[in-house]
Amino acid sequence: MRAAGFDRYGSPQVVRVIELPDPVAGPGAVLVRVTAACVTSADVAARSGDPFAIRLIVGLTRPRRRVLGTEFAGVIESTGADVTRFAVGDRVVAASGATFGAHAELVTVAEDGAIAKIRDDIQLADALAVAEGALTALPFLRDHARLAAGQRILINGASGSVGSAAVQLAKLFGAHVTAVCSAANTDLVTALGADRVIDYGSEDFTAGGEYDVIFDAVGASTFGRSRKVLAPGGTYLTTVPDPRILLDGLRARRSGQTAKLALTGLRKNADKRADLEWLMPLVADGSLVPVIDSRYPLDRVADAHARVDTRRKRGAVLLEF
Repeated sequence: MRAAGFDRYGSPQVVRVIELPDPVAGPGAVLVRVTAACVTSADVAARSGDPFAIRLIVGLTRPRRRVLGTEFAGVIESTGADVTRFAVGDRVVAASGATFGAHAELVTVAEDGAIAKIRDDIQLADALAVAEGALTALPFLRDHARLAAGQRILINGASGSVGSAAVQLAKLFGAHVTAVCSAANTDLVTALGADRVIDYGSEDFTAGGEYDVIFDAVGASTFGRSRKVLAPGGTYLTTVPDPRILLDGLRARRSGQTAKLALTGLRKNADKRADLEWLMPLVADGSLVPVIDSRYPLDRVADAHARVDTRRKRGAVLLEF
């Protein structure tokens, strides 16, 4: 099979198409022929080896994992012994998590892994685009912020894959949403349900207002800057691993606030599977809409990485097979 592989850290050009043996579905696993996979900020971090903490997963001096990619969608090609939940021909969306490996034509997934069926009336790419951002945004908002109806949330980086999912989920939870993005993306996040949009190019969101939750989906701010507009007892959340967040957590506790990082990609497969199964009906009924920035064939995987590197993408960047 063909896959996007790399054997050293560096720029997008270190990723290239390689040939690997076809995997085989073992007992309790399924083999998925991938139609599309996401190229994410986690892939970019793993490819570049920056921040350094990612090397604890990928490899300290050289990458141990040759193939990146976490979220993908496709069709089950074969099943291993004892598989009962899936059959050949099922359309699925799945997440490989910290093991990566999704940027390949064929991927094996445990039946009890983070995998869910997709209805025939949902486009595979649409299901994937929603899942990529929502698998991160949902646990942040539901489990860590415990976002409730009537609360005020500010989402920084609202037009990215995680941010655009967060805007939609926050509205489903009944919150009042302030979205921070560039002026070029104002119409997008407004269409997704944002009640107010702040153009970061002309306005500093920390200059005024008060929010029960601040969710920094792109690591563009800090708790120190944000705390003056965070309500008493409010929660600040960030997706970017930074040692400062540990100190921020202590500072926040003194004022009755909360500041934390959640490593959602390391959650249990059972939890991610439950979230996928919860999300897919919302895609089907239009409650969650996909936001797709761009699509690239496998041969242009370096271009897909370069697009994510710009930090200007709108929604998901897809690698198609």
